[in-house]
Amino acid sequence: MKKTLLTGLIVLGLFVSAHAEDGAALYKKCAGCHGPVGEKAALGASKIIKDMSHTDFVAALNGYKDGSYGGAKKGIMKGQVTALNEAQIEALATHIVK
Repeated sequence: MKKTLLTGLIVLGLFVSAHAEDGAALYKKCAGCHGPVGEKAALGASKIIKDMSHTDFVAALNGYKDGSYGGAKKGIMKGQVTALNEAQIEALATHIVK
């Protein structure tokens, strides 16, 4: 019984690890506009994302998704973030906001 439970926990741990979001991998799509470490104002207009707080970064991405955040060029970001789920947004925030 203990062996079966232990095996199940190990398999579950491997499954969760394999499906954990990788912020660095996700950020590769962002780096072209925001710079390798989030140091650029995308299209010369955005905030410097590396200087945002974790909370503000997550709120901004969720705001782009629902249309409640952003300026004249927010449609560009909406297209980028629409397919991101909550875990992916958190992974990006953890990766870029130090």
